[in-house]
Amino acid sequence: MKATRLLLKSSSSLLNKTPQASNRWQRLFRETRTRVLFLYLLTMLSVTAIATPIFQHLLFRQIGVRVRKDLVEETHDFKEDYLEWVSTTGETDKNLKEFVNEFIRQGPPEDDNFHAFYVDNKFYRANPPGLPESISPDSELMNEWLTLAAAEPADSDAFVIARGEYPAPDPGVGSILYKIIALHIDDERQGLLIATHFTSGEREEALAGVYVFSQVAIGVVLASFLLAWLCSRQLFAPVRSLATAARSISEENLSERLDVNGKGELADLSFTFNDMMNRLQNAFESQRNFINDASHELRTPITIIQGHLELMGTDPIEQQETLGLVMDELDRMSRFVNDLLLLTKSERPDFLRLETIDVADLTDEIGNKAIAMTSRDWTINTHGHGKMVGDRQRITGALLNLITNAIQHTQETDTIELCSKVINGTVRFSVRDTGEGIAPHDQARIFERFSRTSNSYRRSEGAGLGLAIVKAIVEAHRGHIELVSKPGVGSTFTLIFPLG
Repeated sequence: MKATRLLLKSSSSLLNKTPQASNRWQRLFRETRTRVLFLYLLTMLSVTAIATPIFQHLLFRQIGVRVRKDLVEETHDFKEDYLEWVSTTGETDKNLKEFVNEFIRQGPPEDDNFHAFYVDNKFYRANPPGLPESISPDSELMNEWLTLAAAEPADSDAFVIARGEYPAPDPGVGSILYKIIALHIDDERQGLLIATHFTSGEREEALAGVYVFSQVAIGVVLASFLLAWLCSRQLFAPVRSLATAARSISEENLSERLDVNGKGELADLSFTFNDMMNRLQNAFESQRNFINDASHELRTPITIIQGHLELMGTDPIEQQETLGLVMDELDRMSRFVNDLLLLTKSERPDFLRLETIDVADLTDEIGNKAIAMTSRDWTINTHGHGKMVGDRQRITGALLNLITNAIQHTQETDTIELCSKVINGTVRFSVRDTGEGIAPHDQARIFERFSRTSNSYRRSEGAGLGLAIVKAIVEAHRGHIELVSKPGVGSTFTLIFPLG
C-alpha cells in the first residue's frame, strides 16, 4: 500500500509538471528569436542541400578534365618512346613484341589505367597483367573497340585512331575513358594499344569528399545555430525589456524607461520608446493640468454666479446689480471657452486662411488699434517693407495679445514699441515695453496654457491663455517666438514668420 501511494504521488507530481514543461516549450517556440533562428537554420540547410549536388557535379567535371589530360600526356609519352624505338631498331613483328615487353617492364601505368596490346590482331599482353572483367580480351566492350579499330584504314598514318568514353557496365565503376593507338611497321598496322582509364577511383574519392563536406557543412550550421540561439538572448534583451515596460504602463504609471546601450536598430528602438514615453507622459500631464486649470477657471465664475443668484432679493436695484455681475462673469466664461476653441483649432490643417499681406500696412493698422486701446508712450516703427503670406486675422490677434499683455504690465508713463522688419527671408514683429519684466525662471513656461508669472500680481481677467494662443498662431505659420526680458527693465517679444 505504501508503494502504491508513493507511485500515485509520483504520477501526480509528473502530471503537474508536464503542463508547466509544455507551456515552457510553447513559450520558447513562440519567441521571436527562436522563429528567426529556425528560419536561419532552414535557410542554411536548404542552401547546403542545394550546394552539395552542385559541388559534386563540379568536382566530377574537374576529375574528368584531369583524367583526360593525364591520358593525353600518357599517350604522348608512349608515342615518343615508340617513335624512338622505330628510329633505332628494325621494324618487324618480333621487334614490336620486344618493344611491348620493354615498355611493360618500365612499370605499371597510373592507378585505374590499363594497357591492352594486340599484335597481328591477337591479344598479346596487358599492363597490369590482370585486366578487369569488363575490358578483358573476350569482353563485349573490347570486341567493340577492336571492331571500331578495324573500321579505320590499315594504311592510315594516324597514331590515335579512336577515343571516347563509355559508361561502365558495373554499377559504381563510373565511366571508362579509352584511346585506340595504331602501331605501324613498314607502313602497315601490325598492332594496337588500347589504353583505358576507369574513373571509379576518383569518383569514390570525390564522393567521400562530398560526404565529408556535407557532414562538415551540416555540423557548422547546427553549431552556429546553437551559438546564435544562446547569444541572441542577450541581443533580444531590449525587446524583452520593451515588452515588460509596455505591460507595466498605465495611466498612473508613465515613468517606465529603457536603458539604452550600444548602437544599432535595437538601441534606436529603445531610444524611440523612451522618446515616445516622454511625449506620452508630457501629454498626460498636460491634459491633467489642463483639466485641473480649466475646471478651476470655470468653477470660479460659476460659483460667483450661483452665490449671487441665491442671495438676490426682490429689490430691483439689487437685481440689476446682480444681473450685471452675472453677465460680466458669463462674458469672461465665453472668452475663456473661445480661447480654448482657438487653441484646439490651431492643430487643424484649416486653422489658417492664407493671403498676401503687406508688412508695412499691417504694422500701421495694428499700431493704430494699439494707440486707441489706452494711454501709453507709444512708438510705431515700420521698417519692414515687403510682402508675406499668412493669415492676417490670426497675426493681428497674436500681436494684439502681446500688446494687451504689455499694457497690463506697464504704467501710463512706460513705453510700448511696435516694430516690424524683413530680414533674410523672414518677417519679425516686435513688441517691446519698459514694464516690470519677467523673471528668468518664468520665461520658459509663460507660453504654457494657464501659466502666469510668479513675481507679479494678477492684472488680467484672462485665464492665462493669451501667450499660449500667440505661440500656437506663430507655430501654425511655421515660425517661432523670441523673448528677451529683464526684471525692472522690460520685455521684448519678437514673432518671426517666414515670408512664404
